[in-house]
Amino acid sequence: MESFIYIPLAVLAVIALFIALRIAFKRDDSRAGGKKKEKSVKVKDRQTILKEARRRLAQNPKDPQAIQMLADLHYREQAFENAFKQYQLLIELCATNPDLDEFTATLHHALSAMQLKKFDVAYRSLMIARTLKDDNFEVSYNLGYLELMRKNFQKAVLYLQKAKILKPEHPQTNRFLGHCLFRMKKYNDAASALRRALDHAPDDKESLYILAQTYFHLSQNDLSLKILNHLRTDPNIGARASLFSGTIQIKNKNYEKAIEDFEVGLRHENTQSEILLELKYRLAVANLAQNDIGQAIVLWKEIKELNPKYKDVQDQLNKYQEINTNRNLQVYLMSSNSEFVTLCRKLATSYFSRANIKILNIALPGSEYVDLFTEVHSRQWEDLILFRFIRSNGQSGELMLREMYFRIKELKAGRGICITAGDFSEDARVFVEARLIDLVEKEELLKIFSRLPSRSPIVAS
Repeated sequence: MESFIYIPLAVLAVIALFIALRIAFKRDDSRAGGKKKEKSVKVKDRQTILKEARRRLAQNPKDPQAIQMLADLHYREQAFENAFKQYQLLIELCATNPDLDEFTATLHHALSAMQLKKFDVAYRSLMIARTLKDDNFEVSYNLGYLELMRKNFQKAVLYLQKAKILKPEHPQTNRFLGHCLFRMKKYNDAASALRRALDHAPDDKESLYILAQTYFHLSQNDLSLKILNHLRTDPNIGARASLFSGTIQIKNKNYEKAIEDFEVGLRHENTQSEILLELKYRLAVANLAQNDIGQAIVLWKEIKELNPKYKDVQDQLNKYQEINTNRNLQVYLMSSNSEFVTLCRKLATSYFSRANIKILNIALPGSEYVDLFTEVHSRQWEDLILFRFIRSNGQSGELMLREMYFRIKELKAGRGICITAGDFSEDARVFVEARLIDLVEKEELLKIFSRLPSRSPIVAS
């Protein structure tokens, strides 16, 4: 009777586990050995390529295979200076050797030149490559980029659109395409391309800024301001974003928000001179709109110190420094219509001394002037007089007085008095010579202000 050795199941399980681990360790060792072998092969391959190329070039300095080997090796290793030189030699050999890949050599020569910032050389090689193969993405994309650099936006769009057909989601293609379309004022197409680019690169601040400008031109100010508000604090683009945002707010007459934007922009350091000057200038405009003449004057003086001939800063200083010191002149030129009319009533009722002046009618057709039709009684005479107060410190011409003359005739007034905080043109003076219209210019108006009582008697109509 045969005898059997009994082995418990637990022991069998341990033996099986040991065998499995041994097999696994052997596999790992073989993989590690494979990696080492692969790495050594790569090193050996590079050394072999260099050795073989040098051997061949020693026998023939224009050996195309050797030059091809070196060019491709340098290109893979991103040694673009060496690659550029080797591909230049290879291109010269293509004319006599039809077996060489002229397209690839020309393309790699162009791309190496791009890396070396030899853009004119790159452009010429890309144009040659295009004649050899017209449907290559690298050729179309890089030609589009170079035309953008040259500000040939229409040509750039043609190349970039072709590149986009080949790679619709390529971020840089969409980026450059959006920039070009914006400069060509094709805002809808620009917005679409820029949004695609920003889906892949949401931190591209320059494209965000251009998208904000695009939305502005599409009358989507809310979207534009949302982007600009995000960009205001960026150290590189924040000053420009603040300037643009504030300009939109001024257009919308949101002067307090405009002031905030400009002040944020001015807090940035190392801002370009032209941006800095424009931030100050527009901040002065916003302050002036808020009737803060003093702050506007401070800003104009700062601008003058930086650039004495900047825009109309000197004219603004000449104009508003006097206004800032004369409250009546300030009201006359800058306050609300109601304050302006109140002041004009005082001027009209104080114009003639020792006369009783009754205001019969007030007409304010716009913000340019106000007409006060009055009845004047004194001991020596009485008459109907039309006062016209022109709200300007510029020059008023004949047209304004001609229209006033017809209004006098319509009201059957005896005469007219036209008052301005500026002066009248020579044509205007000639027009009133034979007509009963008196002209009052700035200097005389200031004298009237000086004798104006704090409370002039006003007779209601």
